Amino acid sequence: MVDLRVPEKKFRPEIEGVRAVAALLVAIYHIWIGSVSGGVDVFFIVSGYLITTSLLSKIEREGRINLFEYLLGLSRRLFPIAFTVLLFTTIFSILILPVTAWKQTIPEIFSSAFYYQNWQLANTAVDYLAKDNVASPFQHFWALSIQGQFYVTWPLIIMLAYFVARKIFKLPVRKTLLTVLSIIFTVSLGYSIYITSANQPWAYFDTFARVWEFSLGGILALLIPYLKFNKSISFVIGWFGLAVICFTGILLPVSNVFPGYAALLPTTGVMLVILAAENGSRFGVEKLLGSRPFLYLGSISYGFYLWHWPILIFYYTYFGTDTVTYQGGLAILLGAFALSLVSVKVLEAPVRKISVKQSKIKLAGIMATFMLPVILVSTSWGIYVDQPHGENLNSKSIKVNAGIESNVEQILEDYPGARTISDNIKASPDIEPIPNPINAKMDVPMFYDESDCFSSRTEKGVEKCSYGELDNPEYTIALVGGSHSGHWLPALKIVSEIQNLKIDLYNKDACRFSSDDFNGMLSKSCMEWNVDVMEPLLSDPPDLLFTTANVNSGDTIPAGYLSKWEEFEGITTVFALRDNPRMNEDPLLCVEKNPDNCTVQRKNALSAIPPWENTENIPDNVIFADMSEYFCDDDTCKPVIGNVLVYRDYHHITATYSRTLAPALEKHIVKALENLKYN
Repeated sequence: MVDLRVPEKKFRPEIEGVRAVAALLVAIYHIWIGSVSGGVDVFFIVSGYLITTSLLSKIEREGRINLFEYLLGLSRRLFPIAFTVLLFTTIFSILILPVTAWKQTIPEIFSSAFYYQNWQLANTAVDYLAKDNVASPFQHFWALSIQGQFYVTWPLIIMLAYFVARKIFKLPVRKTLLTVLSIIFTVSLGYSIYITSANQPWAYFDTFARVWEFSLGGILALLIPYLKFNKSISFVIGWFGLAVICFTGILLPVSNVFPGYAALLPTTGVMLVILAAENGSRFGVEKLLGSRPFLYLGSISYGFYLWHWPILIFYYTYFGTDTVTYQGGLAILLGAFALSLVSVKVLEAPVRKISVKQSKIKLAGIMATFMLPVILVSTSWGIYVDQPHGENLNSKSIKVNAGIESNVEQILEDYPGARTISDNIKASPDIEPIPNPINAKMDVPMFYDESDCFSSRTEKGVEKCSYGELDNPEYTIALVGGSHSGHWLPALKIVSEIQNLKIDLYNKDACRFSSDDFNGMLSKSCMEWNVDVMEPLLSDPPDLLFTTANVNSGDTIPAGYLSKWEEFEGITTVFALRDNPRMNEDPLLCVEKNPDNCTVQRKNALSAIPPWENTENIPDNVIFADMSEYFCDDDTCKPVIGNVLVYRDYHHITATYSRTLAPALEKHIVKALENLKYN
């Protein structure tokens, strides 16, 4: 049986030019446009084309692929610049990034070094606790991670196709491989379209939603001997392909629809350019892309891509901005160009001259030398960050007024938090607030440490956990809703221990206890949870149902809230707490940089009167509580009260501050429970 025609092995200058264009597009879109260009997809299909051609030629020539030599050769090409960028970016991250970003940043160093950064970011993209994370200087390594995973798996796929073709079915190798790649392409593209529509933030970093792009490059490598066009057609499709590559980011809202079907646009553009170069003309696109400037930039495009992003992030951080001036952008481009040039000349070029076959041990040692400093510096940094920073304000510190503890007066004086207001305790001056900003983002209620105690944004079903007095409680309180209900649990748990209460937690990330989806803001999963949670609440009603009364600074109670509360009339009492005010900027970052100027005007954060006073047809079973005085005085709302950080992000309160709210919340809870005795 005749196999597919073997493509002519030759240097393809237009591919170097395409790499140069892709690298420039990525940088320009990042710097000035602030969106996705599709340039990374260009890298993916080019990698698929080149690696398929190289590995197939090797296995047909030698009958095998030496995986160790292959991987060592890859590391020789990839590691010198990648780990140099990682090392310098780590050092400058320590020096420049705010401490509030450290806990987010350190895991990304390891995930970048070991080529799983895309999965790190995929999990972050759907993690509600990490939704306010800022772009890190290592974020761009997600694309390198997907390529690394491709480089490791592709020789296995080609060896499998070779074995099946030669040893089992006695079929032509290239036709067998074409079949395998076509199956991978079809399955991966179908999955990519599905997962992009279902969960685009996850899909963007999902290897399986991207592998079809590498497969498409491999398919092109196998079919290119049969795809010949005359010079006129080649001229047209070549320039059209380059235009498609350049304008994909403008034509499509790629940040919201990639990868899916949208990624077919830049990958098709690359295919047209490569096909056009097969029969080029005097003024064909390959003349431009194969010119000396494009070839030169293409040869350093890998380093250029790696350097431009951390420079951009450090620019944002150093100048305290989220935009780049024209002059600043040019400086970033020139800096990335200079660093990539030096990296290639000083690091990559000498290492690539070392023979893989003759100097395996030497080469492996050099690769380890590049890796080791990154691992040591990032590990040391991580150990430092994981150390306790500042005092630990726990439940014992809050219970002094109940007579449960009597030896923590100094802690209360240093870190009274909300008790400066509820108990008129004066805070000690000149003390750094707690929790330390390094740890503050993760100062969350305890239930987030237990996956079976809450429902994630995409998870179906209802989870329940109970706290406080579980055996013989005086009353049971159900804490129901999303994170704005959940962040009251630390305070409520202390109240439960003092008042002999049981707390049943029903929590759903990014959700509200509502029958209305707020014009599509609440997900389908959230609305299903709102239906499902009614069964346990109605079958075993709590004495008090604790939830939020409004959203943000809203001056009325949402209709979806009211309809939920009506379902409990004659069954249980609803304790509706006014939502806390929100900050205009990241309070942790502001407190770290400019602690004296981080307040928000009360009139901008809270409605002039409580929302229930503007709402009609409120069910009779609802009791309202307003804790706004513990966030704002008459004029401003503060990010630090009583030497305690109030917020862990723009609108969620720290677990530490929540605990200091326990005495104030206790008064409202006791009053509500006393009313139950007379109903």
